[in-house]
Amino acid sequence: MQRWRGLEEIPGDWGRSVVTIGSFDGVHRGHQLIIGRAVERARELGVPAVVVTFDPHPREVIRPGSHPPLLAPHPRRAELIAELGVDAVLVLPFTTEFSQESPETFVRQVLVDALHARVVIEGPNFRFGHRAAGNVELLGELGRADDFEVEVVDLQVCGTAGDGEPFSSSLTRRLVETGDMAGANEVLGRPHRVEGVVVRGAQRGRDLGYPTANVDTVPHSAIPADGVYAGWLTADGERMPAAISVGTNPTFDGTTRTVEAYAIDRVGLDLYGLHVAVDFLAYLRGMEKFDSIDALLDRMADDVKRARELTDGI
Repeated sequence: MQRWRGLEEIPGDWGRSVVTIGSFDGVHRGHQLIIGRAVERARELGVPAVVVTFDPHPREVIRPGSHPPLLAPHPRRAELIAELGVDAVLVLPFTTEFSQESPETFVRQVLVDALHARVVIEGPNFRFGHRAAGNVELLGELGRADDFEVEVVDLQVCGTAGDGEPFSSSLTRRLVETGDMAGANEVLGRPHRVEGVVVRGAQRGRDLGYPTANVDTVPHSAIPADGVYAGWLTADGERMPAAISVGTNPTFDGTTRTVEAYAIDRVGLDLYGLHVAVDFLAYLRGMEKFDSIDALLDRMADDVKRARELTDGI
């Protein structure tokens, strides 16, 4: 899959294509429907499928300080999109100047002149241009004038998550924030992931017999609620069952919120400085302050046992 940052990186000989546009944070099951349809139409027409997205998140530019927690940083988002069969991802730098472009200018510069869109696939609530003035009706009018088709896909997927609320990135963030990993993972179609570099911490886990990878997470990451989770730690391409702690270590009067993962039954791992991924499968319990180290160790042993059972064979 080709990856471009900015219109100037698109090859000069780029031909017609099928395009879909959006933030696609998390690439959840609703996103998968719309991207999958774009790939399907591209294969039917014998042209490439292109996903257009933005960096930073538009909210951060329009209302500084309001950047939402990210379900997937851009490199991970590109990986997930590539798995759906997309041929190219175009990341457009979202600036104040860009945010002030009219819908007509956006369509002309991006869809017509740069990507030579033959078909544009969007959801019914798609908005674009200055003050989100453009909608799918206007996009259809512009398409008729500029020789591209607009197809609107119903991406309203529902399940048990959020009491049947339609799947969305905002719903997923709320579920992650409350520690509802079963719900979040239903929306995503996979375990929620947090990434970052392993850094040195207080090393209490090592002293207690449970050495953990202390993950310095990517900025704006959607971190689950404080507590203990079952999941996996992936480093250097190896996926290892893990017991994961999120919180401030109240037993030791900690004040810094951390994400720490213990790779179950692994001895002698040296992960410092590595970029790792932590996948959250299930919530085990809330964060607790224990009266003694022995009580903490007993609970940690139980956490590891439950995490091992939940991840076994998955």
